[in-house]
Amino acid sequence: MHMWVGEYYGHLHLLSKTKMPLTVNSPTLPTHNHVDKPQIGGSDDPPPRLYQLWKGRNKFMFGGRLIFGPDYKSLFLTMSLILAPLILFWTFVAKGLIVSFPPRWGLFIVSLSFIFTAYIMILLFMTSGRDPGIIPRNSQPPDNEDYDSSNLSTEWGTGSQNSSSIIPLTKNIMINGIFVKVKYCQTCMLYRPPRCSHCSICNNCVDRFDHHCPWVGQCIGKRNYRYFFMFVSSTTLLCLFVLASCSININRIMNENNCSIWMAIQESPASGFLIMYTFVVGWFVGGLTAFHLYLIATNQTTYENFRYQYDQKLNPYNLGCYGNFKEVFCAKIPNSRNNFREKKSKENSSAGFNVSPYLGRTISAETTSKSVEMEKRQSVDADEIEVVISNHHVEGLPRQDDLEERQDMRV
Repeated sequence: MHMWVGEYYGHLHLLSKTKMPLTVNSPTLPTHNHVDKPQIGGSDDPPPRLYQLWKGRNKFMFGGRLIFGPDYKSLFLTMSLILAPLILFWTFVAKGLIVSFPPRWGLFIVSLSFIFTAYIMILLFMTSGRDPGIIPRNSQPPDNEDYDSSNLSTEWGTGSQNSSSIIPLTKNIMINGIFVKVKYCQTCMLYRPPRCSHCSICNNCVDRFDHHCPWVGQCIGKRNYRYFFMFVSSTTLLCLFVLASCSININRIMNENNCSIWMAIQESPASGFLIMYTFVVGWFVGGLTAFHLYLIATNQTTYENFRYQYDQKLNPYNLGCYGNFKEVFCAKIPNSRNNFREKKSKENSSAGFNVSPYLGRTISAETTSKSVEMEKRQSVDADEIEVVISNHHVEGLPRQDDLEERQDMRV
């Protein structure tokens, strides 16, 4: 046995002279695929489109032509709250209006309500069914040379221990002579543009994020804020229109029957119900319209108004009242940064995104596979073999210090 052990360490001495590499195999690291969309496989399958591989929680219809939020079903509630009272109006009140006014004017008023309702429905779908300004997410974090260290904030991410993989959470940029802090989004792996925020409901970074509206089931951002405001303000005008029309109908009944207002409401209960309904809803949408008029005049978003106090500091985006309204209603709406119907290659479609628990951020599957492969093959020079063996006990073999102790005992 002692002869065999001595022959073993003799081979180690020869290896130290020949400088042969030693390959140390480490166990394969588990990867956690977070791709929610089904993978499209098979060589004969057509390449998937971007909306089929989308990482957010959006719902797509008509082959990616329409994009909705995850709570798109609330659209049905909003539509019912608008259309149901109007059906009552057209069924029970419109006839009285046609009688009250000259024939042409009565028909014109009723037809105007049809046109106005269709216009509001179009605005609703243009608000809910289009890209609000989603910023495309990156497949891997930015490199260190992608940002200037001179403009970085003192807040740093808790990444790995290597300084090369630490990404600062914020950095400062100058807008109209005022420094503005932009944040790093760990989900989308990008520095958000100014006024951009990550919506936790849709799981997307949205440019000029205002808020996520549950009534339209979509984020309100740079590309649909104009339609959202026009929808809210038009709904306010429609409430006033129905309220005035029903009041005229009640007044007609009072004059014809020479009765009180309560008797007129009993004669036309639909008019009485619509007066109360439009009064309550009108206060809600009317107050929302007034609030957004204030936001537009001061060039703020709902998120900024609730989160930041521009009363205590200058607003770098304020262009004056006229310039702010012109920016919202007259500026060209930018094109979407995402082509949801774009065909993706099968190599890209099969590559998911994995989360590294050590770094605490998302990295691509290709990067993970490379790091795992590097850990599998780590060459150690033969000069370090004795150090490795001294630190790691090999099963079935005695340690070097054990042999020396046995030799001392023999002596």
